[in-house]
Amino acid sequence: MRQTVIVTGAAKGLGKAIATAYAKKEHQVVLADVDTANGEKHALNLRDEGFDVVFVECDVSEPNDIDELVKISVERFSRIDVIINNAGISEFTPPLELDVDGWDRVLNTNLRSSFLLSRAALPVMKKNGGGAIVNIASTRALMSEPNSEAYAASKGGLLALTHAMAISFADSGVRVNCISPGWMHTGDYDKLRDIDHEQHPSRRVGKPEDIARACLFLTDPENDFINGENLVIDGGMTRKMIYEY
Repeated sequence: MRQTVIVTGAAKGLGKAIATAYAKKEHQVVLADVDTANGEKHALNLRDEGFDVVFVECDVSEPNDIDELVKISVERFSRIDVIINNAGISEFTPPLELDVDGWDRVLNTNLRSSFLLSRAALPVMKKNGGGAIVNIASTRALMSEPNSEAYAASKGGLLALTHAMAISFADSGVRVNCISPGWMHTGDYDKLRDIDHEQHPSRRVGKPEDIARACLFLTDPENDFINGENLVIDGGMTRKMIYEY
C-alpha cells in the first residue's frame, strides 16, 4: 500500500536516509526541516529520480510550524499514514552552566515537537483508517555521558511518550513505536578507525540506512502487533559491560 509519510529533520543525516528509503519504496514523502537549502536540494534530487516528494520548511520547536506542516501535507497528498519524528538537536552543557533557555531549546525540539506533531496529525490518520508513528530517541535515554542532562531527558521522555501515546491512540488505529539508535555515522564512513568498529559486538559502526530499514519495518501495516515498543539499534553496545582496569 502506498503511504503518505512525514519525516522531520529530513535534510541530512538519519532523516535524509529515512526519507530516501520511503521514497524508494514508492511512498509519498513530506520532507520537513528547518534547513531549507539542504532540504530543498534533497527533495529536488528525489523528484528528479521520479519520486513523489515535497519539502516543507518547518521548525519543529514552533507549534505554528507544526500545524502548517500537517496542513500542507494534507493539501498535497490528502492523507497522512506515517510520521517519523526524527528532528532533534544535541547540545552538551555542564549542569551548572545549563540555563533555562538551553534546556527548553533541547526539550522543545526533541520531545515536545513529537507530541505536538503526532497530536496534530491524529485526526487525519484516524479518518484514513489509522497509521504508524515512530519516534527517534537514542541510547542516551538508557545510558549517559557527562553534561548530557537536557539531551538525555529529551530522549528518555520520548521513550515514555511512545508507550503513553500507543495506549491513548489505540482507538484511532494508530500504532506508536520508538527507535533508539546508537552510534550512527553520518560522515565519511571510510575514515573510521578499526577500534571504532571493533568495540561494537556487531563489529561495525552503524549507518543511517540501518535506522531507515527499521522504520520501514515498524510502519509496515503487516507488523501491526508491534506497538508501544522501543527498538534499540546499536550493534549491541548497551548490552556490553565496560569496566576500566
